[in-house]
Amino acid sequence: MNRRRVLPVATVLLAVSLAGCNPQAADTGDAKPSAVTGSPAPSGAAGGPAEGALSLRDAIGKISAGVEKREGYERDSFKHWVDEDDDGCPTRAEVLIEEATKKPEQGERCALTGGVWMSYYDEVEVTDARKLDIDHMVPLAEAWDSGAYDWTAQRRQAYANDLGADRSLVAVTARTNRSKADKDPATWLPPAETAHCTYGADWTATKLRWGLTADDTERAALLKLAGACPDTTVQFEPAQ
Repeated sequence: MNRRRVLPVATVLLAVSLAGCNPQAADTGDAKPSAVTGSPAPSGAAGGPAEGALSLRDAIGKISAGVEKREGYERDSFKHWVDEDDDGCPTRAEVLIEEATKKPEQGERCALTGGVWMSYYDEVEVTDARKLDIDHMVPLAEAWDSGAYDWTAQRRQAYANDLGADRSLVAVTARTNRSKADKDPATWLPPAETAHCTYGADWTATKLRWGLTADDTERAALLKLAGACPDTTVQFEPAQ
């Protein structure tokens, strides 16, 4: 299993640079309060993004245009929370173990006890794994709409259990995940305004990693967000 980072830092996959990010200028489209975030991830070299990185605006420009297609979508079309590496832990547990700021104890059948997590959507510390959801950065329904309707069942399973990229799956409070549901950034952003730049980069990198499209409304919302995040950069590795 690929190792994942706990919070956004510069890595080979889906790395985000947030120095100088000003997410407060973004239009969130809701009245949710902001929350204090931790220190931003280190930026690339002065004067431009790190080697191999794209500015958020340029990365958004690489997402192919498309028209959403919801017909035929069923959540069960994406087999998820499987144990792909046969180590006894399904995908949900793998994410919880790797994103914990204090590691939980692992019992029989990968039962987890203890542990501490930081939900970056709302900057809430969680000490009970049952209060966390594992969010698909680009929700399954949105993935279907933007290209996964034409995938094989095997590729949809790979998408739903993507442990090969740091931010394809994230552990967040259940209330924020359920508030997000299947919305794209045109209609939902994290309640912590200081998370917006990270979220925009994670969303964009996931779409690029899996070759998913964006419609005009989604693209406009992402570009507006990029205007408030001039120093945010994105790196991604295409999924196999």
